[in-house]
Amino acid sequence: MVNVIKKENPIDNTLKKKLEFICSFCNTTPTFYNGSIRTIKHTNLMYVEPHRVIIKGITFLVFNYDPYIYEENLSKCIPLNKFEEYLKNIK
Repeated sequence: MVNVIKKENPIDNTLKKKLEFICSFCNTTPTFYNGSIRTIKHTNLMYVEPHRVIIKGITFLVFNYDPYIYEENLSKCIPLNKFEEYLKNIK
């Protein structure tokens, strides 16, 4: 039997403050959901679930200590320093 162990991974405080600061300039409020680390017991398999941030009805994925933010999935990445411009262009 496969046992999956899920351990919550809290979002980094500095990353959370950066995103809140960026959203304050765009007059929006973000909603944060912590990611998790899932491991399969007795194996070396591990999956890191990203943190989810919902802004203006769009789900963004973020990882701790990563300079990029991802829209909906990992294929579209936006540098964190250009995220304010990106949010201002969303209607």
